Amino acid sequence: MSTDYLAINRKLWNEKTPIHVKSDFYEMEDFLNGKNSLKSIELSLLGEVRGKSILHLQCHFGQDSLSLARMGAKVTGLDLSNESIKKAQELNEHMGLDATFVCSDVYSAKDHIQEKFDIVFTSYGTIGWLPDLDKWADIVSHYMKPNGKFIFVELHPVVWMYDDSFKHLIFSYFNEKAIVENNPGTYADQGADIELTEIGWNHPLSEVFNSLMTKNLKISHFQEYDYSPHPCFTGMIERAPGEFIAESTEGKLPMTYSLVMSF
Repeated sequence: MSTDYLAINRKLWNEKTPIHVKSDFYEMEDFLNGKNSLKSIELSLLGEVRGKSILHLQCHFGQDSLSLARMGAKVTGLDLSNESIKKAQELNEHMGLDATFVCSDVYSAKDHIQEKFDIVFTSYGTIGWLPDLDKWADIVSHYMKPNGKFIFVELHPVVWMYDDSFKHLIFSYFNEKAIVENNPGTYADQGADIELTEIGWNHPLSEVFNSLMTKNLKISHFQEYDYSPHPCFTGMIERAPGEFIAESTEGKLPMTYSLVMSF
């Protein structure tokens, strides 16, 4: 596919960013007052990050990056959206932190970032915007120090087979082709007055694992979860604090998975 998807998706996320910043979903007031935006799954995998260098790929407007910085890490966040990076930089300055933010698509990261990191981190709704996981895995492995870790938490590929309410099976589990949609609203504000084209790809677990293993990364942790820490689809209920499931599925589908790999 041509690089047109980058321009289309950048426009999408530039439009989404101000909506997300103001939404209840991102709890900005609580965040500014000290709430950690990271969820229990990734916090348990990250462990003690004080003094560690972290590259956060596809960081959106930086809440998780800044949460890591507040925990004592030296953080570099990267995102496609210039509006997201602009907001992240504003928040960084407002909060008196020293995180670094870079505006770039993932595949072009080497043009902008030279150092290596103790941890490469990315989470929730990231790889679905990338057409080529081999190129993604090259970026991940390139930025890891020899004793570094890749920590990855993502929505399960089964989720993307369904419509937003989990009532109809629409898409293939496998990465057959680009998926072009025009969806109203956004996961953070489903009633928002926005409807733009977006281009994404489904990536089965086999594609994720194989792309990373071909870069000589080895699995130290893999787990699937029957819930999402985020209420990011319609018809979700909170069955326990911080555990959201699609009510129509009764918790019978995998919603999220986590992965830790190293050399």
